[in-house]
Amino acid sequence: MPKTSLKKPTVVTQAPQQECGLSKLPPAALSLMADFFKVLSEASRLQIVCSLKCGPKNVTQIIEETGLGQANVSKHLKVLATAGIVTRSQQGTSVYYEIANPFLFELCDLVCDSLFMQMQQQNQQLQQLKLLQDSF
Repeated sequence: MPKTSLKKPTVVTQAPQQECGLSKLPPAALSLMADFFKVLSEASRLQIVCSLKCGPKNVTQIIEETGLGQANVSKHLKVLATAGIVTRSQQGTSVYYEIANPFLFELCDLVCDSLFMQMQQQNQQLQQLKLLQDSF
């Protein structure tokens, strides 16, 4: 029976990483952050947010742009306003809604870019699998 040698596994050391600023936040602050993302986790709310990217709109304009029902839009606008994501202002007999902080669109762009990159990677993997399948 041939002898096998047992080698010690190579240990790779990494440079120390900087601490994540989130790790220093108290649980109450993290809970507020989670609530913010929960508000944005609903597709209809994201539709409304996207419709407000070009500027303030009233409920009728949001309904026309999103195709959502009036009761649905009103319900979601209330949630978005309570979360501080949109503000409302009275102009004559109409109430107009607008995004409270435009950084929200930067956040959405980051998420979209990340999702796009993930989809590209998945597409490349699928193409490689297809090439393998075709070679059999």
